[in-house]
Amino acid sequence: MAKFKGAIVVNTERCKGCSLCAVACPKDVIALAAKKVNVHGYPYVEAARPDDCIGCASCAIVCPDGCITVYKKRMED
Repeated sequence: MAKFKGAIVVNTERCKGCSLCAVACPKDVIALAAKKVNVHGYPYVEAARPDDCIGCASCAIVCPDGCITVYKKRMED
């Protein structure tokens, strides 16, 4: 049986750092970037533990600004 691995891409320039995605992530993959801000002065989120992503897309669903894209990759046994 094939397993799936997820990968997220965050548009950091649009992110306002609300952290709703981090709360929604069941695997604690997403975290607010420490001491980093985008061009608008907002702290943004990033994939702190990208290898743990399962591709569930909970983060993308709750993001009010549509900043997150989720990809799923099929992993061979």
